[in-house]
Amino acid sequence: MAPSDVTVRIASRGPDDAADREALLTFAAHVTGVDTAHVVVGRRCPHCRSTDHGRPWASVDGRPVRVGLARAPRALALAVGPDPLGIDLERVSRLTAAPLDDAFTPGEHRRAAGDPRALTACWAAKEAVLKHDGRGLRVDPARVDVDLGTGTARLDGDLHPVVVRWLDDDLVLAVRTRETVQVDDRRAAGERGAQPRR
Repeated sequence: MAPSDVTVRIASRGPDDAADREALLTFAAHVTGVDTAHVVVGRRCPHCRSTDHGRPWASVDGRPVRVGLARAPRALALAVGPDPLGIDLERVSRLTAAPLDDAFTPGEHRRAAGDPRALTACWAAKEAVLKHDGRGLRVDPARVDVDLGTGTARLDGDLHPVVVRWLDDDLVLAVRTRETVQVDDRRAAGERGAQPRR
């Protein structure tokens, strides 16, 4: 991994959350070039200190490594990068089945012009920013204003860079980072939707 890159792997979900965390451990070892015996992963809530939920973390030989993990139906995103990051995956089909109209700002509604793909990308970007922030959905998502055209999101007056990538016609990835994002999609061909529209 180049020091300035965020490396993301898209894979199929494991049978349970523990399998997904094991996949994160294996991926962190792969990206950092060490044996899995040298990597420890976990999660911790920055507010209540619980290890049953919260932000994922990893260490390699005792040194912290920045990681992220996101899930969507039939898909898992794992990320390793040099700086704190936030990552999210979302499906258009899921968002259109359960619209979140109150979660979007007037500016997002105006810029999306009713396009469910744009709103789905905005939602994924909001979640990525809130995961990076550490408060997650304890913050009203309507406080985050995403501008897909500029690749930014504003939260509490701060501007956050967001990288949005369509993985197929139904699945979008959002990463809150200032770095270059490299994506390795390892889903089986049968698990991928139609190629994204250009």
